[in-house]
Amino acid sequence: MSTEDEKLLKEAKKLPWDERLQHKNWKVRNDANIDLAALCDSITDPKDARLREFAPLFKKAVSDSNAPVQEKALDALLAFQRAADADVSRYAKEVCDAICAKCLTGRPKTVEKAQAAFLLWVELEASEVFLESMEKAVKNKVAKAVVPAIDVMFQALSEFGAKVVPPKKILKMLPELFNHPDQNVRASSKGLTLELCRWIGKEPVKAILFEKMRDTMKKELEAELSNVSGIARPTRKIRSEQEKELEEEAVPETTGASTCDEAVPDAPMEIDEYDLVDPVDILTPLEKSGFWDGVKATKWSERRDAVAELTKLASTKKIAPGDFNEVSRTLKKLVTDVNLAVAVEATQAIGNLAKGLRTHFSGNSRNLLPVLLEKLKEKKATMTEALTQTLEAIHKAGCITLLDVIDDIRVAVKNKVPLVRSLTLNWVAFCIETSNKAIVLKLHKDYVPICMECLNDSTPDVRDSSFSVLTAIAKMVGMKPLERSLEKLDDVRKKKLSDMIGSATDTVLSSGTASASTSGAATSAREVTDSSSMRRSAASMLSGKKTVHAVAATKKSGPTKSTGTKKTDGGQQSKASAAPEVEDVEPAEMSLEEIEERLNSIVKTETISQLKSTVWKERLEAIGILKQDVENIAELDKSAELLVRLLCAVPGWSEKNVQVQQQVIEVITYIASTVKKFLKRCVVLCLLGISEKVADIKTRAPAMKCLTAFCEAVGPGFVFDRLYKITKEHKNPKVLSEGILWMVSAVEDFGISNLKLKDIIDFCKDTGLQSSAAATRNATIKLIGVLHKFVGPDIKGFLSDVKPALLSALDAEYEKNPFEGAAAPPKRIVRALDTASSSSGASSDGLPREDISSKITPTLLKNLGSPDWKVRLESIEAVNKIVEEAHKRIQPTGTADLFTALRGRLNDSNKNLVMATLSTIGGLASAMGPSVEKSSKGILADVLKCIGDNKKHMRECTLTALDSWVAAAQLDKMVPYITVALGDQKCGSEGRKDLFDWLSKHVSKLSDPAESLPLLKPSASSLMDKSSEVRKAAETFMNEILKICGQAVVAKNLRDLPSPTMAIVAERLKLSNVHEGLSDSVKMVTTSMSLPSKGGLKNAKHGPNDRGSNVGKAASQRGVPARASVTMISSQDSLQSQALFNIKDSNKEDRERRVLVRKFKFEEPRREQIDELKVDLFKHFREDVSLRLWNSDFKRQIDGIELLQKALPSSGKEVVELLDILLRWFVLRFCESNTTCLLKVLDFLPELFDGLKDHSYMLTEAEAAIFLPCLIEKSGHNIEKVREKMGELIKQMINIYSLPKLLPYILEGLRSKNNRTRIECVDIIGYFMDSNGTEVGGLLKNLPSVAALTAERDGEIRKAALNTLATAYKNLGDDVWRFVGKLSDAQRSMLDDRFKWKAREMDKRREGRPGDARAALRRSVRENGSDVAEQRGELVSRSIAGSMTSRENFGYADAHMVPRQMATAAAGPADWREALDIVALGLPDQSVEGMKVICHELTQAVDPESSVLDDLIKEADRLVSCLSVMVPKTFNFSLSGASSRSCKYVLNTLMQTFQIKRLAHAVKEGTLDNLITELLLWLLDDRVPLMDDGSQLLKALNVLMLKILDNAERTSSFVVLINLLRPLDPSRWPCPTPSESLAVKNQKFSDLVVKCLIKLTKVLQSTIYEVDLDRILQSVHIYLQELGMEEIRRRAGADDKPLRMVKTVLHELVKLRGTAIKGHLSMVPIDAEPQPIILAYIDLNLQTLAAARMLTPSGPMGQTHWGDAASNNANPSVHSTDAQLKQELAAVFKKIGDKQTCTIGLYELYRITQLYPKVDIFAQLQNASEAFRTYIRDGLAQVEKNAAAGRTPSSLPLSTPPPIASIPSPKFAPSPVHTKSINSKTDCNEDDPFRVQGDSDIRLQSTEQQTDRFQSSAGTLDALRERMKSIQAAAVGGNFDGAHTRPLASMNGNMLHGGTRLDGEPQTQSNIPPMDERALSGLQARMERLKSGSMDPL
Repeated sequence: MSTEDEKLLKEAKKLPWDERLQHKNWKVRNDANIDLAALCDSITDPKDARLREFAPLFKKAVSDSNAPVQEKALDALLAFQRAADADVSRYAKEVCDAICAKCLTGRPKTVEKAQAAFLLWVELEASEVFLESMEKAVKNKVAKAVVPAIDVMFQALSEFGAKVVPPKKILKMLPELFNHPDQNVRASSKGLTLELCRWIGKEPVKAILFEKMRDTMKKELEAELSNVSGIARPTRKIRSEQEKELEEEAVPETTGASTCDEAVPDAPMEIDEYDLVDPVDILTPLEKSGFWDGVKATKWSERRDAVAELTKLASTKKIAPGDFNEVSRTLKKLVTDVNLAVAVEATQAIGNLAKGLRTHFSGNSRNLLPVLLEKLKEKKATMTEALTQTLEAIHKAGCITLLDVIDDIRVAVKNKVPLVRSLTLNWVAFCIETSNKAIVLKLHKDYVPICMECLNDSTPDVRDSSFSVLTAIAKMVGMKPLERSLEKLDDVRKKKLSDMIGSATDTVLSSGTASASTSGAATSAREVTDSSSMRRSAASMLSGKKTVHAVAATKKSGPTKSTGTKKTDGGQQSKASAAPEVEDVEPAEMSLEEIEERLNSIVKTETISQLKSTVWKERLEAIGILKQDVENIAELDKSAELLVRLLCAVPGWSEKNVQVQQQVIEVITYIASTVKKFLKRCVVLCLLGISEKVADIKTRAPAMKCLTAFCEAVGPGFVFDRLYKITKEHKNPKVLSEGILWMVSAVEDFGISNLKLKDIIDFCKDTGLQSSAAATRNATIKLIGVLHKFVGPDIKGFLSDVKPALLSALDAEYEKNPFEGAAAPPKRIVRALDTASSSSGASSDGLPREDISSKITPTLLKNLGSPDWKVRLESIEAVNKIVEEAHKRIQPTGTADLFTALRGRLNDSNKNLVMATLSTIGGLASAMGPSVEKSSKGILADVLKCIGDNKKHMRECTLTALDSWVAAAQLDKMVPYITVALGDQKCGSEGRKDLFDWLSKHVSKLSDPAESLPLLKPSASSLMDKSSEVRKAAETFMNEILKICGQAVVAKNLRDLPSPTMAIVAERLKLSNVHEGLSDSVKMVTTSMSLPSKGGLKNAKHGPNDRGSNVGKAASQRGVPARASVTMISSQDSLQSQALFNIKDSNKEDRERRVLVRKFKFEEPRREQIDELKVDLFKHFREDVSLRLWNSDFKRQIDGIELLQKALPSSGKEVVELLDILLRWFVLRFCESNTTCLLKVLDFLPELFDGLKDHSYMLTEAEAAIFLPCLIEKSGHNIEKVREKMGELIKQMINIYSLPKLLPYILEGLRSKNNRTRIECVDIIGYFMDSNGTEVGGLLKNLPSVAALTAERDGEIRKAALNTLATAYKNLGDDVWRFVGKLSDAQRSMLDDRFKWKAREMDKRREGRPGDARAALRRSVRENGSDVAEQRGELVSRSIAGSMTSRENFGYADAHMVPRQMATAAAGPADWREALDIVALGLPDQSVEGMKVICHELTQAVDPESSVLDDLIKEADRLVSCLSVMVPKTFNFSLSGASSRSCKYVLNTLMQTFQIKRLAHAVKEGTLDNLITELLLWLLDDRVPLMDDGSQLLKALNVLMLKILDNAERTSSFVVLINLLRPLDPSRWPCPTPSESLAVKNQKFSDLVVKCLIKLTKVLQSTIYEVDLDRILQSVHIYLQELGMEEIRRRAGADDKPLRMVKTVLHELVKLRGTAIKGHLSMVPIDAEPQPIILAYIDLNLQTLAAARMLTPSGPMGQTHWGDAASNNANPSVHSTDAQLKQELAAVFKKIGDKQTCTIGLYELYRITQLYPKVDIFAQLQNASEAFRTYIRDGLAQVEKNAAAGRTPSSLPLSTPPPIASIPSPKFAPSPVHTKSINSKTDCNEDDPFRVQGDSDIRLQSTEQQTDRFQSSAGTLDALRERMKSIQAAAVGGNFDGAHTRPLASMNGNMLHGGTRLDGEPQTQSNIPPMDERALSGLQARMERLKSGSMDPL
């Protein structure tokens, strides 16, 4: 490696891990992965904090693009997984996804390591995440990646088993893999299927998968399945089970115990096929099959077929739950059908439904059972068999239990038909045999008396059936329950029953034994097979594949650590790699001679001889010498065992001399305490003898010392285990008592960390306390007392069943040894403690835990979900009892299903059961300890939901459960669940407050303070809660976090909070660091909050919202201190120069989205809303105004309002932009109690609303939702003056918010709790009815709500309601009764009296009768048309303003447009004018009649003799305008549930309108814009196809668009469509589409517009002279200028369709007009700097087309000046003009000679003859053939004739021209060029010959605003005038005849094409030629703009 690389790597090591792993240099990344792997390998503690830091790094590391680096990253990941525990599984998803995406297609070694990583994730209990990743992996298009994914699933399943790796998800993946094109994938999928068969059985796999396979694969798998036998067992365990296994293996069991454990095989996993399949909905296909009609048919065969279809559908394995009540009722009738075939079919259908629905069919089963039992009387075998099968299926499926149907059984066994009685009892016997013991114990008391009674039946079959039931009961629960009943039987029956019971029992026993032995043999054989051939590949399961043996675990993992906590990479984990080699503790036989021989070099032969001596003195001397020799041995470890064996042999433990004994014990003690590793075999050799010496008082002390040395050498656990058996079986009671006393001292010395407490407690209970010797009992009591010192009071639960006398002695001993726990450290340590023991000590909490999985029966789990609450309560109590029986110490095994069942009870409707469940969960957590977190299946989230209950007792129970949980598991494991709970809106204020209080107590107990940081954000949000208690609790909790984490850490984690929340947190917690990086507005707000002021603090008590509510408190606390505000206001002189409003950074839409308010219903502003308002106020209003408005002094607030009042007239735009902020501030004022300020606000608001009305502004939905609910609610103020002002304000609202949308708010006011508010709302409805009519805006819909108030107690409400209804009666007459809804007789009587009174009042005032005004209006409209009605002020104002700005704001009738609805007479409108008035109202239903009349008139108008067409042309624009408004209204109306009738009529009317070309041409451009936009939007609306006749409507919309494009004025169509290429305003869309973004919708819209433009452009060649090229070019210019060059370049690269379409249009225009296109740029500011973009594109097109010889250029390409050719020279040469004309004629002649362009060429030649009448064109054709000249002459005559008739070139049927001869360039005689000038009106001002009249005037004025922004002058006005004069001089003497000229298209529809102006004056013809007038037309038009001021000179 080079020096640079070494230096780089050295420097990189200083970087953080994330930067190293993402370094740009691959060597750095590679080195980082190697270091990370080494570091992870060195970590021994799975809880190490570094592991949590490393976990997020692997997502990107394994995705490295460099293959070697990626492999090293996988090595690091494997090391990390081996070091960590299951806590890191939270990172599994992101890492697994990355591996799937990047690693499965890499090198073989990489794939192998990736698979190993997957398996380790499964081992770390992330199997669900693993399978989710596999679902993605098997969908990979690369087969190379799919095979490893299947293989790793195969490995995971075969190693961990179906319990860890759920097979359901694998089964879902397989069908797609069976049909994979790659054979390796198919082979692997077959292997995986075979492995599934090993785990869940062949039949379930066949049933689920075979129907989805091809026949060939079925055959292959069938053949392979024959090789699959037996049930598989897991060979690898998940991490938690491994830890548990290590704990159990810490100390080896005795031989007997281990044998017992090995003899008990693991029970195979029982998987119900029902749980593996997905439910199938059968109700929908059943409905479609005609079932309901079939079962009612009179023919039995039809009924049978209908039920057979149900039977077939219900035969599916799992049926989706639904409403089967009606089906059951039908089947109940059909079971009793007279036709047997129908009855049998119905019975079978019931059985199938029971099998498929199971418990979901229980209710229906109970209803059907009596009928089925009654039907047993049928003697037909088919019926009996069907009934039996169905009844058995009902019970097997769990639909019913015998306890539920006891009454039905009693009735059946008393049936008069014996067959019913016997078969019923047979069924009962079957049910009992298939039930469990617990259920039979409950039901036998009810069924035994029934059977005893049936034993006396006269029918033998009934008696035999009764015997069968009794036999079944006895078999399940024994004879004891039957003893009392059997006493009543005679001897014969007793004997028969005993014989039946005996034979049944013998059969069961013999069959059970045989099956057990068989299964045992099979299991052992299978285990041998599995262990010998572990398959690693799924394909290896197939018979044709070679078996792949499992690779040794150590081969992959490399050097194995000695710590035993590490796991291997891949396959099976061996005990050798997990722990040190197990020592052989049983000593082998060794003779004395062999010992002597081996010790020959260490111990002298004489010494050994003396040890054998019979003289004790010699032996004593020899042992002394031996002791000295042993002490002098340097390497004692090698000979330690031999020395111990020697001493055990000679002098041996039978030595009688005490001194020798003592010396021997001392030598052994020395050896045990000196050697590095003292073997357990040596301890076994000595232990029996030492224990006997302990019993001897002379040798007790050294013997006890020796035992202690043994404990130090091998651990006390081993010594204790051996002593239990020795002392228990020894004949000398002193051995037991003294041995126990030594145990007391050993426990005090070593503690309990190395002991198996269960064994020691059992020894004490079974041996020590049961001893007859008092000394032994006392010693045992002392031992238990010492254990209490370390374990605590929990030990009492294991000793509760001892004698009372001993219990009292134990209690006394407990007092002597109080619990110290961790405060009692061991005095001695174990030198050579094995890893198993150490891990046991580390992970165990001392006392043993019991496995309760056998007690958690399916019945218990089922009863927890029972419909009967008593059964549920009993089940919960049963769980508590199980925990009690286990001494509140249980293992997690088998508790997962229990927690799942208990989770369902947390949502129980019975609150008492919920509280009992919480208590049980807390008890389980305490009993289970830390493992509860993994076994509980996330039940903590459901527990935390209970904290939101409104009952205090429930919340207390929840907190108690949480206390138990946090004591068992750590708080850091609970943090994710608590974070979610705090953010849940359902967790009420009291719940959040209690949870914060609880957290404040426990947060300090966190092992890692950083774990509490996720709780910061929900806590910060709670600081803005509307409950003060929640805010206070949250603040307390956050202060606790601040204490343990520090200010810097908290500030860092709160940086991304929203600004208002951040401001509050900064103030409350006094965070100094949190201000860094915040916006200026937030800093200003937070600074203003903390201004130091004594007076301010005093005044802050009276904040701007001081109204005694939460809002008031919140706002007052946040108010700006008074002194600070005075100080700031004093500097107002300097602020006067600033604008009052700041809308620079204002984004109204964002604010409206941010402020979430409830629509219609008023809610008090929340704390966070007030804070957000304050931020917005200070940001967008001048400082002095903001401080006044947010001051605590109401006088200052009034000053602020006055400032706003002064600025209102001149700041309309700003007020509109900031209206939402003002309305939110007004809401705060409404909620206050200060009347003075409120009255000031109410004086200001009418002025504000008048200003909005003047600006034609309508409130948005968000603004209305902010303001209207509060206004309506507060309109019932207790001060009359305020009420009056608010009432007037509501009435004024209809000027800025339509009445139909205002009414729902008023209707909500009718539901207010304030009676005054309800009265005001009723009065307002009456006012609107009186002033606007009853039918406007849906007022009639409100009448039932008003009428309902006549039943109120309050007399004032009743009076107001009656007055409003009387107003309705005045307008409607007796029709009012149709709209008031259902009323009581008393209410009707009151109304009738009031109506009579109203009629009398109207008669007195001579107002006519009720309803007369409505009828008169109809008559006036029908008889006199709309004019009379308009004069009376009763008809709609038809001034529909502009385009539709906000589609969602459209109602069916807007109040500002519809003062009073025009009601049509029953006979319909009389003529089309009245019909048009009706359509203009905009009411979908009523408009249909009007559209019918219009359609009829349009049909008649086609007739040439009809005079209607001219009248219709005058109103064409208004008609189409009304119809375009109707389009969205009718479609919305239909989408709300109405029929699509009105939609069809609107589209049909538009179709007929645009079929008539003259009518279509009369439609103005603005109207056409609105219409086309609406039609395109509805074409794109996804809701239209879902409407009635949706497909027809879509077809009609398409056809209508084509008609518009064909017949509408083409210039307008081009301009509108080009404008629509811009992004559409979001408010124009009919409704938001959640699945599509705005960009996607705009893209679709643009595509439609492009298609329309393509259609117009295709026919442009034949319609070129129908369009105003100047207008089209102006639109193209505006479009390009708005984009700008940068955006055009960007879009060109992205192939943008709209831009490409615009370029296509421009290209076609240039192609067709050639260089003459430059004469149509009158509306483009061609002299602007920089030049308009369009000019560059025109130049480019001209060059391209010229290069392709498609046009003849008129001058040099790329010219920079775009003025007229004559404008380049003050005295233009006639010769240059002639030359240009020659070129033009040459191009025209060339077109005429081409077949495709001959027509257009003739038309252009005709135009030249009109423009230059003195030019002899035939003089230029002297060299052409006569035939060609004749063709041209005839063609010109034909064109002239067609032009006179008004036809276009598209309709010219000209013959094909003859071949053209080569024509030289025409030679012109010197003659002036005759050009056309502008034809003036007769009364035109002669002084100004260039004044543009007629529609040119209109056009220029209307386009002034559009072009103004792009125009700039290229020179001074005088220079341009000089140029114009020169052009005028050149044109003097010209012929200005304009007989054949065509009027230009008007801009914005200001000129009607029918020849009539809007003001009724005759239309003036504008004769500006449409082509070849670059010199005159363009410059004159620009001159007019200069004169009118629209073009400012530089």
